[in-house]
Amino acid sequence: MRLYMKEKVFSWNEQFTVKDENGWDKFFVEGEFFSWGKKLHLLNIHNEELAFIQQKLFTWMPRYSVSVGGREIAEIRKEFTFFFERYVIDGLGWEVEGSVWDHDYVIRKNGREIVRIFKEWFTWGDSYVLDIADPADEIIALAVVLTIDCVAESSRNN
Repeated sequence: MRLYMKEKVFSWNEQFTVKDENGWDKFFVEGEFFSWGKKLHLLNIHNEELAFIQQKLFTWMPRYSVSVGGREIAEIRKEFTFFFERYVIDGLGWEVEGSVWDHDYVIRKNGREIVRIFKEWFTWGDSYVLDIADPADEIIALAVVLTIDCVAESSRNN
């Protein structure tokens, strides 16, 4: 299954839409601007919350929790490295491989591909594509990718 997000939509204080492979609105992402720490809500087309992403405060490197159904299912943290970005996903057993900076990476579990993220070239307002292998992983995979991308975008802006 394939999802699309437009370039430069990753903002903590805006709203944007995630589209399916037919161009239909599938999810809405809303950020909270006036809050302690950064927060994102992943909503379905009926405005029901599917996932919640929240920055953990008072940490040396960026650290975020992902909750589904009110239960924390993963913690994503950026690790300190000199030459490349490295993200760790605790709680799911998922690993990030590739270049987050270039929007060209894969998330795997035990060698099995969960989601592949890449930039689709030659489209109006370049899109970022998420190829999700198993529809059962769709919400969690999208929430994890949103978290990683927002952290990476914040790092680029600093």
